[in-house]
Amino acid sequence: MRAIAVANQKGGVGKTTTSVNLAVALARAGRRVCLIDLDPQAHATIHAGVTPGAHPVSAFDVLTAGQPLAAATVPAGSSLWVVPSHIDLSAVEMALAGRPGRESILRQRLAADPRCGETTAGEGGGRPESMEPIEHPFDYVVVDCPPSLGLLSLNALAAVDEVLLPLQPHFLALHGLSKLLETIELVSEHVNPRLRLLGVVLCMYESGTRLATEIGRDVADFFAASAAAHPAWRDATVFETRIRRNIRLAEAPSFGQSIFDYAPDSHGAADYQALATEIDQAAAVERDVERLVA
Repeated sequence: MRAIAVANQKGGVGKTTTSVNLAVALARAGRRVCLIDLDPQAHATIHAGVTPGAHPVSAFDVLTAGQPLAAATVPAGSSLWVVPSHIDLSAVEMALAGRPGRESILRQRLAADPRCGETTAGEGGGRPESMEPIEHPFDYVVVDCPPSLGLLSLNALAAVDEVLLPLQPHFLALHGLSKLLETIELVSEHVNPRLRLLGVVLCMYESGTRLATEIGRDVADFFAASAAAHPAWRDATVFETRIRRNIRLAEAPSFGQSIFDYAPDSHGAADYQALATEIDQAAAVERDVERLVA
């Protein structure tokens, strides 16, 4: 199973849009996907067509009340499941104050869920080898993080293998990038040694502007220059797929639909399908390499 956190502490850069539409695109490609909404605003939950509070168990209960991941999982389409958010998540830091290991609760819940198969970030390296293989494991877990670097984001980074960073090609959107990279590196060093930055996807991209081209090039140059000194983002890339600015992407959440249901012929649908293909093909290459090494 591949676990990816979609994170950026800056709001309004396409994080939730990317989380939901990437998850749906992967599901449309036949992958079994679990989307976990860790943002108290519950925008990913709504975007995926699930009503916050309609299900008796939410991500808040998973983190604070010992509920298993399966109890909070809601079907949201073919090959897609959602762990919904709730406004109560805004009080998670208070609810977990003083609890030992509070930054690793989501990791423990993933490791204990048989559908997550070999959760590589799980305690002890995942499920015991003696357990029976799972008939229908998830292929992907996609975690939508809140626009902050607090306890919820830390739980996501401690639980996953990779971080996908949506970035608006705008000068102000670059502000704080170093802080997120620093956090990824700290979590990798002290909490989750498997964590790495998967790459940057440029969202709200306007190909006709020089600024967008320059920022994409600058980010790629930054990773190329700093990779040797920073193992956590050594293999990070700026994805070839650009998510073009598209009004349909902004309209879709208000209908509780992904871009593929709301406007399947739009640029937004084409771009997120291309991004999912790019990520999934990279995963296939990694699996082939691992088999050869083994």
